[in-house]
Amino acid sequence: MAHKLPVSVLVVIHTPDRQVLLLERADHPGWWQSVTGSQDPGETLLETAVREVREETGLDARRHELRDWGYRNVYEIYDCYRHRYAPGTTHNTEHVFGLRLPEALPVTLAPGEHLAWRWLPWREAAEQCFSPSNAEAIRRLGGQAGATDS
Repeated sequence: MAHKLPVSVLVVIHTPDRQVLLLERADHPGWWQSVTGSQDPGETLLETAVREVREETGLDARRHELRDWGYRNVYEIYDCYRHRYAPGTTHNTEHVFGLRLPEALPVTLAPGEHLAWRWLPWREAAEQCFSPSNAEAIRRLGGQAGATDS
């Protein structure tokens, strides 16, 4: 198995009223998150975001409003995932995107990757995330000017 690149995307999927889609990890039941995934060699970050959304939810991000939120997080890779990266790799750079859907849509989960999905108001979604960077991205969504509070 080839090692993952230490570059990834985080895609916060949300509705205009800031309902946020969360997925429960199959390898860690109880760990809820947005769509995430590592960049493949030769892919742009936008291509990675589109691919990961399709793989993890069955949704076609190209049919909706997908935006690069213009910031990134650098974090230490959890010990339980370090074996996926080249020896000595300790940190990952995560590029944050948002995908705005017209309404909360049903999704098709990737077998073996996620156990469940749910739509939550942004505050509750941020509280449910195991990842601090994911929770912060959702809080940023909640602070966007002009959005209606839910």
